[in-house]
Amino acid sequence: MYRTFACALLAASMPLMANAATLKFPSDAPVATITIPDSWQPEETETGIQATSSDSAVFFSVDVADAKSMDKVTSDAIDFLSKNGVKVDVKTQKETPVSEVNGLQMTTLDWDGEDEDGPVSVGMAFIADSGDEALVVTYWGTKGDEDKHDSEIADMMMSIKMAH
Repeated sequence: MYRTFACALLAASMPLMANAATLKFPSDAPVATITIPDSWQPEETETGIQATSSDSAVFFSVDVADAKSMDKVTSDAIDFLSKNGVKVDVKTQKETPVSEVNGLQMTTLDWDGEDEDGPVSVGMAFIADSGDEALVVTYWGTKGDEDKHDSEIADMMMSIKMAH
């Protein structure tokens, strides 16, 4: 996962993927945009957008937060993972220093874990600009199978922009 987010930082000059839609979310009052491959079947949620790779190896979501709701949005993401059988090994936590992507500040946390199918990578990215809005990216990928989606993940991360 760390490698995936690191690749996203290095891939800024790469063209965006074909057969993908740029989505504004939430649709009623857009805070951000992201480009997600159509094959991932992106769908809007109450707080953002989520998608799963066509082979179900990777779950990816982006939720909108602000200073008041950041803790709740993060807690909800952790609860979602837990409800889906993801067990995180907290001793494996890695934190990346703040970096800049598309003019936004991003920090990531990554862990090893497992779900009903075996070993997984779990990650969260916290993305903010100088405004009040922020984004919480949640990632859950099956070890081994997730690697073939590195370029799609990098493209999605690089496509995130605030909508103001």
